[in-house]
Amino acid sequence: MTFWQPDPAALRRPAYLSLAEQIARAIADGKLEQGARLPTHRKMADDLQLSVQTVSRAYEELIRRNLITGETGRGTFVSSTRSEPDPPYLPERLGEVIDLSILKPICETSHLDRMKKALAWLSESLPPSSALSFRPNVVFPRHRATAVEWLRLCGLDVHPTNVSVTNGATAAMTVALMSVAPPGSRIATEGIGHHTLTPLASYLGLTLDGLAIDDQGIVPEALDECCRETGIQAVFVQPSVINPTAALMGLERRLALVEVARKHDIAIIESDVLGPLVEDRPPPIAALAPERTLYFTSFTKIVIPGLRIGYLVAPDRYVAAVANRHLVSNWMATPIMAEIASRWVVDGTARELVDWQREALRARHETAAEMLSDIPFLSHPQSLHIWLPLTGERTEDAFVAHARLQGVAIAPGASFRISNYPWHSAVRISLGSTTENELRSGLAVVANLMRGDLEHLLLAI
Repeated sequence: MTFWQPDPAALRRPAYLSLAEQIARAIADGKLEQGARLPTHRKMADDLQLSVQTVSRAYEELIRRNLITGETGRGTFVSSTRSEPDPPYLPERLGEVIDLSILKPICETSHLDRMKKALAWLSESLPPSSALSFRPNVVFPRHRATAVEWLRLCGLDVHPTNVSVTNGATAAMTVALMSVAPPGSRIATEGIGHHTLTPLASYLGLTLDGLAIDDQGIVPEALDECCRETGIQAVFVQPSVINPTAALMGLERRLALVEVARKHDIAIIESDVLGPLVEDRPPPIAALAPERTLYFTSFTKIVIPGLRIGYLVAPDRYVAAVANRHLVSNWMATPIMAEIASRWVVDGTARELVDWQREALRARHETAAEMLSDIPFLSHPQSLHIWLPLTGERTEDAFVAHARLQGVAIAPGASFRISNYPWHSAVRISLGSTTENELRSGLAVVANLMRGDLEHLLLAI
């Protein structure tokens, strides 16, 4: 077969990243098959009129991504084993890096003090069932009743038997997908969507269809067309600000999506992990279509990261499936965390911390508006992040690399791209993952990269 060749005319600075991206795309598209041997560093450099050092850096980047392997004495080959997807974020703290890549609520020492007090309370008041019982139906009836109270703040009025207590939003999302879509099914979602949905769907044997979005999220006509042409089982939506572009779906749009879902009799999975944090929002889709919507929310993004408890609400027809799949995938949520969540809901601590978070985010958004005053970006007053489209010929990889060299970690927008959805380079920047002073310093780096001379910046790497 004819060996695929990179296009030298398509190379952009920094050349090593541009070359690495071309090869990575060729591997993803099947143009370079598993086990294929790549040209030597020298030959690739001669063919593309690049330095050997540039090609070596490109190969090193691909090795880091587990896309190719170098074998001494034999050459460089496309990896023959399936590699894990790159994590969308760096660790929260890596040396002296200011991490604006991971999505976290704003936290202060008072949050840690609250958790310490809750754990001290548990040491004196832990119910025996939470420590000794092995049966979820013994441990969680009381917690489900408390969940109903919290879900009212989210805009839902549900019965306790329809609620499952989960180990956070990821567990709830996994159980919801397993409950509505057997392996081999297709799921529709936003074209720019949840960063873990793509690998999760792959692991569950599901295919994702990324749908057209606008400033309110999924376009109903796109969902209708997808239902008619591909026969999807469900649509996964993030209608309330947690999506990458920080869009808030209006009531009319939510009703339109419900109409399409009912027309084609598909399930809806609604992620609402910000819950009552978002002010003046329409009712959840689950309140508009309770007969087909699996809804989940959690405390991690709005109260404190360590409180990894979520609530999954399922319609009557899915309750048994949800219970069974939760048993096989998690058995049950961690009772000690459920105890803390329930106590904080009952005594008002959870609501107090959400209100505090809302005000803290208001100040962070003012900081972002100040530091990026002349640079367009997308946000919402209660979003934990901003979405920054890149201008000119700036590429995500180069932009992220430049920021990283200056001590700032940000998330590449392509981490949130679903399937082959049309793409414009962008980055997501967390506002809550660090201190106010570090946020200012990090945004100053981002602003300078956006305002600076592109050629000068690219040559600096």
